[in-house]
Order: sequence, then structure tokens, then C-alpha cells
Amino acid sequence: MSLEIKKQVFEIIDENDTKNIQGRLFNIFIMAFIFINTVAIILETVENISVQYAYFFWIFEIISVAIFTIEYILRLWTCNINDKFKNSVKGRIKFAITPFALIDLIAILPFYLVFIPFDLRFIRALRLIRLFRLLKMGRYSKALKTFGIVFKEKKEELYITIFSVSIILIVASSMMYIVENEAQPDVFSSIPASMWWGVITLTTVGYGDVYPITTIGKLLGGIIALLGVGMVALPAGILASGFADIIQKTKEDEIICPHCDRNVNEPKKY
Repeated sequence: MSLEIKKQVFEIIDENDTKNIQGRLFNIFIMAFIFINTVAIILETVENISVQYAYFFWIFEIISVAIFTIEYILRLWTCNINDKFKNSVKGRIKFAITPFALIDLIAILPFYLVFIPFDLRFIRALRLIRLFRLLKMGRYSKALKTFGIVFKEKKEELYITIFSVSIILIVASSMMYIVENEAQPDVFSSIPASMWWGVITLTTVGYGDVYPITTIGKLLGGIIALLGVGMVALPAGILASGFADIIQKTKEDEIICPHCDRNVNEPKKY
């Protein structure tokens, strides 16, 4: 009897099994609740709203933590239905350190840590950590799952691009330090300090707080800025290509069942 109940609960809360109406409603409810939580946390940072509705925010936080805690406990209880976490103790420990389980824990942990006598500034920081609840949407949102698939498929190309950009950043910052250090010892005081200029230039943001004043520095800055336009845009192009491939593949694999109007071929996990 207990095993049957556990299986039913698992089918409702498992993110990969939304075939029954209870599972769909559960997903919609949790996603809506996460969104409302995020809005509440943001509004709490507005002082006059926080003071005026302090009691409401406190009650809503208790309700939220209660719901998210129950959800976390149920997931921990039912996780060994999945073959990957089959062992009663080791399986649950293995589940508890998965990314989604850690996000679930971080979403409720600040509430309980507030009751431990920490420095008040630390407690304030913990309150903002509750924004991690927004990451819980990754468990329920198909769009966010697609992000994960794209990142996994294109990880090698992204690693190469990030590595290349890092090399350019280090070389550019080092050269600018050599050229500008004598003219601006306070601004380009070291290579790490010059890296701020390098990041702002390569990303073409250009705050204007740090810039070269020597002729060679200006020439070098222009070349590096042109390099940045191409190199920093590469990850965006790689991700766009990945999304196009996944969307095309999903359309090709999509077979609608005439009885339940569902896609027979679910998106594959990579």
C-alpha cells in the first residue's frame, strides 16, 4: 500500500511524467507559486512597501516555505522509485546532491538559518538568496529544459570560444598595461586592474571610466575593440545555431497521438 502511494506521488511530482492531470496541475501550481514568490521578494526590497505589508510578506513566506519544504521532502521520499536512486540511503544522498535537489534546498534554507544567531547583514544576504527559487522553474519549464539541452550539445564549441576569449583578454590587458602604465599609473596599475578595461572593451560596453590616452594605447584599444565584436559574439551564434537545431529536430520527431493529442516522441535527454 505504501509503495503504491509512493508511486502515485512520484508520478505527480516527477518532472518527466506529466501525462496525468494531477501532474500537470502540480507543475502549473508550483511554477505560478515560484513566480509569485519572486515578485514578493523583489517588492520586499522597496522600503515603504516592505514596512506597510511586512505582516503579509511574513505570512506568505511561511506558507511558501511550508509548500517548498513539503515538496522537497516528498521528492526525497519518492526518489528511489527512479532506478538511478534505487538504494534507500545512498540513493537519497545521491539524489540530494543533484543540481535540482540542491536548488530546492537553497530555496528553503535561508528561512531556517534565520533562527540561528548570525550577523544581521548575513541574514539580509540570506533573504536575497531566496531568489534562487526562480531556478526551480527549470524543473518544470520546457523552455528552460531546452536551454540545458542546447548547452550540453554545444558545450565543446562554447569551451573553445570561452578559452579563446580568455586568451585575448589576458594578452590585451597585458599589452595595455605595458603601454598605459607610465601615463596612467593609478588606472592601469596592474594587469588584473587592466582586465576591467579589457572586459569592457571586448564586450563593446564601453563605460568610459577607464580608457587609453596615449597614441599607441588608442590604436591598440581600437584593434582590440574590433576583435571583441567578432569573438564575444561567437557564443551567441553557437547558442542560436543550437536552438535552431533542437527546434528543427523536435518538429521532425513530433508525432501527435490521435487519442490523447500528445507528442508520441518526447524530447530526448542528452
